[in-house]
Parts: sequence; structure tokens; C-alpha cells
Amino acid sequence: MLKLCDTEFKLFYDFISVREHFAVVGHKEPDGDSISSSLVIADLLKKMGKHCQVLCAGPFKRCETKKYEKLFLSEYTPPAQKEKTGLFIVDCSQRSRLGELIEKQVSELDAFVIDHHKTSVLDDKNHIIDSTAPATVCIIQQLYEHFFGEPSKEIAELLFFGLSTDTGFFRFLDNKSSDVFYSAGRLVKAGVDPRRAYEHMNNNKPFMTRKLLSVALDRIGVHCGGKFLTTYETIEDTQKYGRDGRDTDMLYQILMATERVRAVAVFRQESETNCTVGLRSNGDFDVSAIAARFGGGGHKNAAGLSTEGSLDVIMQKIIAEFEKIFKK
Repeated sequence: MLKLCDTEFKLFYDFISVREHFAVVGHKEPDGDSISSSLVIADLLKKMGKHCQVLCAGPFKRCETKKYEKLFLSEYTPPAQKEKTGLFIVDCSQRSRLGELIEKQVSELDAFVIDHHKTSVLDDKNHIIDSTAPATVCIIQQLYEHFFGEPSKEIAELLFFGLSTDTGFFRFLDNKSSDVFYSAGRLVKAGVDPRRAYEHMNNNKPFMTRKLLSVALDRIGVHCGGKFLTTYETIEDTQKYGRDGRDTDMLYQILMATERVRAVAVFRQESETNCTVGLRSNGDFDVSAIAARFGGGGHKNAAGLSTEGSLDVIMQKIIAEFEKIFKK
């Protein structure tokens, strides 16, 4: 993870100082990092005396994110002084991932992007991107501490939530991550209780998540000599178990812990014509490169995509891509 320097701090401050109103938006179907990044940037702006609207297209599918939904707006209301308005895009650098309505409403605003995704695609001159950071909140924590010092317990808990989400509660980090642990330590010093944070993220899952998990495990497909595993969820599954009946993180943990496995794909049929795919990998296997071929993106070991097509067709295409790689 890179340490921000005076150049980044000045770029960030200069963008804010000439504007009075801001929209802050993360990607649709938000995770903890997107939620935390949005709320902490909003708090920072308010401390600087600025007005802001915090937006998210949703839906807030994950159990641990639902309580934050009420803090976000689903539509943008332009202020009277449009010329003094700016946009912060956090944990995302592809405007198409903001959600169709929000993307259209904020399309004319000058934007500042803060992101950590390896597959970032930028057309905005103002940005801070660090693909070596395990979460966008790692960048935002540095900004917050630079301008306001030690965060309050409330802000520290938000930052820790985002960090915990994208690091799998630190299990994705390696021996090059000492700066990340120092950052986490400062948040604990500010009042974060890691045990309670873990319980918030992982406990009290609805019973139906256990049922859907068993269905997903029963459908596992083994490919490439056991190096690649797949499973899927149909529209009928969603209707039966509900969107709250998903515990994707646990599913990934189980599959990725299997002997010989290097990569995993979880397919979901969102509609008759659209599917989403979650990709995970171990070690140096880069699933973001595969996701990018289908218009998606993410990190080396965690990526995803949404694409048009039936479940069967998309599964065949993705499996074929992995087979090509594993044959090399």
C-alpha cells in the first residue's frame, strides 16, 4: 500500500476548496468498502464546511449492509449553484457501475475518483488510485487523518468495517501488509472492537442462507483437473430463498479451501437475459483479467462481472476461458 504524499493531499484539497456542494457516490450493490468510503468522505466534507448528498443505487443485499441503507439517497437533487458542485466517486472508477439513474443525474459534474481496483478505467483528471491498497478506505483513512487527525470512534468503526470487508477480515493480507495492520491498529486505538466488528459482519445470518448454501454446494462443478470449481444460483432459487438467503463469503471460503483449487466462479441468474459472476482465486492467479474480458473488473484475487445472456451460455463461456488458461 502506498503512502499518500503532499501531491495527493493538495490535489484532494484543491478540488474541494473551490466548490461548495458535493455528491458522493459508490458502486451499485454496495459492499462494506463502498459504504464506508462514501460515509467517511461525506463526514470529511461536512467537517470542511461543505454540503453533500450521499448516493447509492443499491440494492443493499448483504445482511451487514442493510442498516446503512437509510443513510443514502437513491436520487440526486442539484443545488442552485451548479457551477460550485463536484462529485466524489469512491471504490469505483467506472461510471456505468454507479447505477443507470445516478450515472445520468451526475454525468455533468466534475469528478474526483478514489479507488483501489486493479481494473480502474479513468477519464477523470482528478483521482487517487492505489491498486496495492487492499481497500479504498485505506486511502480515505490517510486523507482523514491528514486533515483531522485521529478519527472519532464512529468514523473509526466505519473505516474498520470497510477494511474488514475487502480483506476478508485480514485473511487476504500477506507479509507486505504491515502498513495496513498499522492503520487497523490506529482504528482499534480510536475505539474499534474487532470482535464486535467480526460478529456484525458474520453472525445472525438468516436460516435460509444455510439452505441456499447447501444447494450451492450440491451443484459444484469440477473443472481443469480440480483447479477450478463452479456453482450457480437460478431465478427460482432467488424466489424460493430470497436475496437475503445468500452467504457468498462463506461459500467462497469453503470452495477456496478445497485441495488443489486455484479459482472459483459463482454464477447467478439475475433475470432471463442477465447473469452476474463472482470470481475468486488463490495466489498469483489473476481473475480480474478474465472479468475484464466480459466488461467486469476487480482485484487479482477477487473480481466480478455482469453480462447479458442465459445462465447456461455464460457458464460455458467463462469455463472455456479458464480451461484455456489452465492448459497453458
